[in-house]
Amino acid sequence: MSYSDWSKALQEEIMQNPSYKLAYEDIDLLADDDLRPLRLQLELLKPERGLHEHGITSTVVVFGSARTLPLQEAKQRLEQAEQSSAADPDNPTKKNTLNVAIRQHRQAGYYEQAREFATLVSKRFQQEKRRDFVVITGGGPGIMEAANLGAYEAEARSIGLNITLPREQKPNPFITPDLAFRFHYFAIRKMHFLMRAKALVAFPGGFGTFDELFEALTLIQTRKMQRVPVVLFGAEFWQRAVDFDFLISEGVIAPEDRDLFAFVESAEQAVQVLHDFYQGKPPK
Repeated sequence: MSYSDWSKALQEEIMQNPSYKLAYEDIDLLADDDLRPLRLQLELLKPERGLHEHGITSTVVVFGSARTLPLQEAKQRLEQAEQSSAADPDNPTKKNTLNVAIRQHRQAGYYEQAREFATLVSKRFQQEKRRDFVVITGGGPGIMEAANLGAYEAEARSIGLNITLPREQKPNPFITPDLAFRFHYFAIRKMHFLMRAKALVAFPGGFGTFDELFEALTLIQTRKMQRVPVVLFGAEFWQRAVDFDFLISEGVIAPEDRDLFAFVESAEQAVQVLHDFYQGKPPK
């Protein structure tokens, strides 16, 4: 091998070594444990830049179960389960499937209410090209999809903050593409939910919904966050899931903490709560 070929081979070996990569192009470096502060900062900055570019100054956050089905789909599943169970009434598996389908059909009403609420809010505050009360969700299926769909049908912007999970999850198709963001860290995602929030609407849901709702209530209660209207859809669900009166009687929350949220049963009632809180004026 000539000196020229030998030196070029050595040079190529250097250039292909991971140490020679530009730092911001080195994915392995960025994934190291001691680079976590930088990754947290990037997850904070990227969505912040996108929201700023779109002039979004206030949002209304919609939480709820990812498992809630659209009414038509829930109706079809119920009909299929009823037919299957009727053909084999003693089959315990089919009985269980029918019970699940009945529950899903009952809960599908929340999907339609979330959809309608997002449409009403988006039409009211974005028709005149304002950026007030832009709907923001977790970007997934169920209630999140319903809210993004409602804004989409109103020809308005909406935001989706998706999260990487062990089970593959895709964003629902109704988020404004420029406002669809993906997160690794739940903590930074929850910061973005609340940084511009001027209202919070929670539909029945599981651990994720409870986590997001009660973090917001804690921030409001401790005055780490300004007071905003918090609306809980479905009084029967929430009062059975959380005995707020018991918490008051035990002295673990104050009686006035009960006033931090309101129960509603319809999209119109939810919009009215927001209207009354802000006295009919756009939030500042």
